[in-house]
Amino acid sequence: MIKIVVAGTGYVGLVAAVCFAEKGHQVIAVDVDENKIQQMKSGKCPVYEKGLEELMVKNYQEGKIDFTTNYQNAYQDADAIFIGVGTPEKSDGSVDLTDVITVAKQIAENVQKDCLIVIKSTVPVGTNEKIEKFIKKHLVHHVKIEVASNPEFLSQGNAVEDTLAANRIIIGTESEKAKILLKKIYEPFHLPIVCVKRRNAEMIKYASNDFLALKVSYMNDIANLCELVDCDIEEVAKGMSYDSRIGNHFLHAGIGYGGSCFPKDTKALVDLAKQHGYKLKTVEATIEINQEQKLKLFQKANKRFVTFKDLKIAILGLAFKPGTDDLREAPSLDNIRALLKKGAKIYVYDPVAMENLKKKYPTQIYYTQNPEEALCDADLCFIFTQWQEIKNIKPQIYKEKMKTPLVYDGRNLYDLEEMKKAGVEYYSIGRRENKKTKHNMFKQYMRLCTFLKSKTFKKWHTEK
Repeated sequence: MIKIVVAGTGYVGLVAAVCFAEKGHQVIAVDVDENKIQQMKSGKCPVYEKGLEELMVKNYQEGKIDFTTNYQNAYQDADAIFIGVGTPEKSDGSVDLTDVITVAKQIAENVQKDCLIVIKSTVPVGTNEKIEKFIKKHLVHHVKIEVASNPEFLSQGNAVEDTLAANRIIIGTESEKAKILLKKIYEPFHLPIVCVKRRNAEMIKYASNDFLALKVSYMNDIANLCELVDCDIEEVAKGMSYDSRIGNHFLHAGIGYGGSCFPKDTKALVDLAKQHGYKLKTVEATIEINQEQKLKLFQKANKRFVTFKDLKIAILGLAFKPGTDDLREAPSLDNIRALLKKGAKIYVYDPVAMENLKKKYPTQIYYTQNPEEALCDADLCFIFTQWQEIKNIKPQIYKEKMKTPLVYDGRNLYDLEEMKKAGVEYYSIGRRENKKTKHNMFKQYMRLCTFLKSKTFKKWHTEK
């Protein structure tokens, strides 16, 4: 049995710790927050993630995982220590490695046997090498350590499945010994393992995330063009998806990406390129497009209304995606800030993310118990998250509940014709809402032009 210690019980660390335990390893999860440790021991998961709490409780009760703030004891005799703490972005877009360095120093001061330190946190290329030198410099006991890279590729809302049934495990090592131990740790997962050098593993993480972010921004850019040239982005995306070189993932147009990964990882890679005198044009464009896309619907509505002051605005969906309570870089936040500046009265609903929004706006916003309450007498509605609960709202509900049935949908949840039949004025992304009406008007105009040129009209006009 391999004794594994995981530093950090946030999104990355806790998912890794619980999944290692589920696969039969003895795991200790370390965090500096005593309240969080007690919360987990009592069976309450601090991270909102599908299936995580149940798995955490199960393995804790079976004695395969424990939680502690006593990192001194935890690090002493570990076979492998995984670092899964946060690496937020700084104001200039670079990566803040403060927590990683803090854990590295704690490990150096307390490890008392040969140990493999594995960095799961997303870190710039070259960080593993620097952390290894740092730990060796500060070692208190005469032991051998090595640092390896094992980046995570988790999708929030699906992190447990993404770990237990990953499409690949990336391990970056500089020695055969480290590679063998990591492969042994992941052997019970029965998943493809890709073994590379440390720097390559670090780059794989950034290159993968940034490519997906680029794909999202590309589709949003095409969606904006579709609106101008009378195309439907959903039909375009469907046609693209059959090309095996493109695939069918990340082709959905909307109001941009958010979360803890894409925004900071794109900025971090751009920053890394700048440090080496290189301009990463594709990723810079991705960031620019995404930022502009977030306010696309607000700008549409702003053109329509003279003012938002004292209008009741219903907002359905706050989290950056369904299945999570994460508001980091969520498009809803950009729109809420813009609407509050315009004097709007905002009524919000989200099944799990409202408590997090209350930390930012405890009194400036009205929090509702259900979508219908938010929609009641609303002047307009914005949809920012594709929760199934929101998708299930019937079009006629908007007509019945709202003062003005006017909906700006950032996730393209509804059928255009159904919303039209229900009497809802409906705007989405990359779909020409009134294209049939405009097409019919154009045909009528062409018929009129043809008639005016006809002999019949000329004869009638002469007789008159």
